[in-house]
Amino acid sequence: MQNQNKIIIGLVILIVAFGLLVLYSVTYQREALFKDIFLNQLSRAIMGVIILFLVSNINYRRFFDLSFFIYGASILFLLIVLMTGREILGARRWVEFLGLNFQPSEIAKLGVVLVLARIFSQRQIYEQNYFYGPAIIKEIFLPSIITLVPMGLIFLQPDLGTALLFVPIFLILIFVCGTKIKYVISLITLLLLSVPAGWHFLRPYQKDRLMVFLNPNIDPLGAGYTVIQSKIAVGSGGFLGKGWLAGTQNQLNFLPERHTDFIFSVIGEEWGFLGAMLLLLLYAAFIYYLIQIAFQAKDKFAKYLSIGFIALLASQIIINISMTIGMCPVVGLSLPLVSYGGSSMFTFLVFIAILLNINKKRIVF
Repeated sequence: MQNQNKIIIGLVILIVAFGLLVLYSVTYQREALFKDIFLNQLSRAIMGVIILFLVSNINYRRFFDLSFFIYGASILFLLIVLMTGREILGARRWVEFLGLNFQPSEIAKLGVVLVLARIFSQRQIYEQNYFYGPAIIKEIFLPSIITLVPMGLIFLQPDLGTALLFVPIFLILIFVCGTKIKYVISLITLLLLSVPAGWHFLRPYQKDRLMVFLNPNIDPLGAGYTVIQSKIAVGSGGFLGKGWLAGTQNQLNFLPERHTDFIFSVIGEEWGFLGAMLLLLLYAAFIYYLIQIAFQAKDKFAKYLSIGFIALLASQIIINISMTIGMCPVVGLSLPLVSYGGSSMFTFLVFIAILLNINKKRIVF
């Protein structure tokens, strides 16, 4: 058990270090970017590792008690960011609190997973209480409302990518917790039928991104520019890559957002297929050990919390890499533990710390 935790911590440090190497390559030629991005991320990484060790010593059952408080706080901050949040490139995603700037949507990920894990772990209690009504209300309606509220608030920022992340988390959790398959199929069918209607709620630039996904050359100098440059970068890396600090699309500033959403493009260009596979293998090993924690968990809250985080982590990795190689629309999601961003890094490290504590305890409640 302790060896398993040490392996997980080692994998986390390796993934974060990989990201720092790439961010150094992105910023080292520009002093302002080097200070604002690389040095900031380095300090956040050090602070994040400290937080990882501190939180891993907190009994994970405390997060059961705090789940609704964390969820409620995230909803409050999401409302605040819509009203007074800092606007960047037409989106309000940041809020300042106690001198710190952070993204409430990242806290919402933690809050939603905690509350869903708590609700699904208490299903037997709910089934014995007629107050909760028919099974479909207990199994689908209440968890759906809990998920849809932050989804809607995040969509209004607008942040389509983060909002959509809650869908696989919710679907995977309702499936693994034993919800009747007819309810799961009905919900998925309803979601698919609502997709055409959702088109009318998208912003113009979001519609452009979807159209560019179908045909990147429809607007090569506008909405399709980033995807085209990203595919050029990944493809030009070949098997071994052009070498660290030697990527032309990166160093010559052809690739936008290469420190956040499109950092995998820099990896593909400078580290090649071999470097990209190394990162994917690190992720795969990391997820494998997290799955072991989920299977070995002795109480349902720990199990569902672990599965919820794994669903979040895997979904974000798959979507980010897919959009950089043109396999899915650009939705603005960072690569976990690699891309620049303190809010995202701290959220993922807190999740990991909770799972490490779950692995330490393994107590039947």
